[in-house]
Amino acid sequence: MTTTLIPGAVPLRAWAQVLEGAALPLDPSARPAVERGAAAVARVIGGGGRVYGVNTGFGKLATVRIPASELATLQRNLILSHACGVGAPLPAPVVRLVLAMKAASLGRGASGVRWEVVALLEAMRAKGVLPVVPRQGSVGASGDLAPLAHLTAAMIGEGEVLPGVPAREALAAAGLSPLALGPKEGLALINGTQVSTALALEGLFAAERVFQAALVAGALTTDALRGSDTPFDARIHALRGHTGQIAVAEALRRLLAGSAIRESHRENDPRVQDPYSLRCQPQVMGAALDLLRSAARTLEAEANAVTDNPLVLEDGSIVSGGNFHAEPVAFAADQIALALAEIGNLSERRIALMVDPAMSGLPPFLAREAGLNSGLMIAQVTAAALAAENKQRAAPASIDSIPTSANQEDHVSMATHAAARLFGMAENAAAIIGIEALCAAEAIEHRRPLATSAPLEAAYAKIRSCIAPLLADRFLAPDIAAAAELVRQGALAVAPLPGVTP
Repeated sequence: MTTTLIPGAVPLRAWAQVLEGAALPLDPSARPAVERGAAAVARVIGGGGRVYGVNTGFGKLATVRIPASELATLQRNLILSHACGVGAPLPAPVVRLVLAMKAASLGRGASGVRWEVVALLEAMRAKGVLPVVPRQGSVGASGDLAPLAHLTAAMIGEGEVLPGVPAREALAAAGLSPLALGPKEGLALINGTQVSTALALEGLFAAERVFQAALVAGALTTDALRGSDTPFDARIHALRGHTGQIAVAEALRRLLAGSAIRESHRENDPRVQDPYSLRCQPQVMGAALDLLRSAARTLEAEANAVTDNPLVLEDGSIVSGGNFHAEPVAFAADQIALALAEIGNLSERRIALMVDPAMSGLPPFLAREAGLNSGLMIAQVTAAALAAENKQRAAPASIDSIPTSANQEDHVSMATHAAARLFGMAENAAAIIGIEALCAAEAIEHRRPLATSAPLEAAYAKIRSCIAPLLADRFLAPDIAAAAELVRQGALAVAPLPGVTP
């Protein structure tokens, strides 16, 4: 079990714990490397060398040499001028994750900051002094400049911390002093992809819960519609060879095993094949799983990376590069968005099957006394609306570059745009899966006294623990909200299911 964050070697599950509020401190063994990096910067300044961001201007102004007497002012001005974010503040869990990732990145010793910088980041996280970081203003080019400038502004006593308290007051109340920035420290703090990566990880972890709930809801729907488990035969999927597809088929077989509903129509079912939204679950959900796992690998690397500029190498040299360009994060976030859109889209199609009597053989809209009651008619419409919204939001953000900073930054990633939409998309998908679970529980009622499998009966019981059978029309919004909450909490993951993160 992870107890500290070791720079460069933090597993994704540890970042998830930080997001959830776990107090995992940075491993103190990082300090010597940090101090070596700071010493290298001090040597350059003492020797009169010229290094970008240490004693020059920034971006297009890199040709301007800054005298030693103005270096502290240079760093402070950088933060104040770059704090140009707009929009709603990032939620506290995301800010907490940004603080942790920034400390871990600086903790690798390649950024040239003093240990005091890392220590303040850690102290602010530990004491709940979480900067107000506006959501909008980054194009994911020289890192997340504007949002990270707001984070850094709080460290120097400017700006605000959540829930809108002046930063200087909050630091004092926590027994902390504002940071006086040394050479390169402001640049090291605002260069980097920590904001876009934190938002992408928030979306990834939410997507994993949605994915697993969708497997269970999809299996429950399959049984409720008297679907076949033959398409989940392992031999079919071995012939194609995709690991996600194989894992999903195995999970569906396990979820459906032992169902009395399935056995009741195994030998005498006149239907030859089920609709694709039932039959092709391994192919679609497996492809989504492969995308999410690919994104997880990218984000694990990025969360452990050094992404500011210039960098202090092991031999003490200071070199400029472009690790701050967030294209890997943008691509990963686009993958997550595609997966979320398709998971929700497939679920909505299964909902549509259940409420259509021509396809399901069940009462229209799963209503008792249909006509007098409308049943789950408009729940399906809500699912369709959410699926459509997610499809609209899934268009790739990474292709939408626009030049900035007088064409010095002439290609940008839009990673923060790509990542910022993900949690909202996951919320939409959770509601869609919740509606499917709600409908599937109703459909199972119509198959009684036959039982479904043991794990699916457990899922049914979870649903019924907070949502009563729909015996007559009632105010449905609370039922949908309760079902969506089951998805968010991971409560429908009633059996071992394939995961996204190791």
